[in-house]
Amino acid sequence: MAKKLTREALALVAKTFCLDQSKAWHSELFGVTDGKAVGTHVEHLFQALILEQFDIAGGSSAKGIDLPAINTDIKVTSIKQPQSSCPFKSAREKIYGLSYNLLVFVYDKKDDPKKKAAMLNFVCCAFIEQSRTADFQTTHGLLEILQRKGNRDDIFGFLTERNLPADEIALNQLADEIMKKPPTQGYLTVSNALQWRLQYGRVVALETSVPGIERIL
Repeated sequence: MAKKLTREALALVAKTFCLDQSKAWHSELFGVTDGKAVGTHVEHLFQALILEQFDIAGGSSAKGIDLPAINTDIKVTSIKQPQSSCPFKSAREKIYGLSYNLLVFVYDKKDDPKKKAAMLNFVCCAFIEQSRTADFQTTHGLLEILQRKGNRDDIFGFLTERNLPADEIALNQLADEIMKKPPTQGYLTVSNALQWRLQYGRVVALETSVPGIERIL
């Protein structure tokens, strides 16, 4: 009988997956430069492994994330530019983070012309809790203002200067919320676009785990 998927079990499988795949040759990825295609291939391999070992029922796929049973989405990206995109819901996500956790795989792809195959060396794998998925500089700036006894006007001014994708009404509501509930320090770089662009350079650079971010590899 398949086991129930937990965060701890996910981390163990992810580590084994990275170590095993870093020794495997992938003929179907030889010459492929499209990061999305590589990412999709890796995601499918990992999800197949999860399905084989665990009962992942209990989540709703309507959430649009890969592992709804533990409220986690899988992101796969190249070390050359460790970033990915995700749907934009509201400017609030840049301050309070996404509504789900992230499991991030970062690979370094090398093609071997003799073998006509590619090898994916996984250089980082990290589990990022939802509370840490906000933008680093935005949350850092807000927390500094609050530590310096900043008031609501200071917060509103800062939000306006950051060019958040929100109108004045939404920014006023955010300023009120931040005064009552300061955000947690985020660790991603979240860029404004039609979709959020999430950049993971700061997570990759971590040498050890920090609260809310587990360095699996």
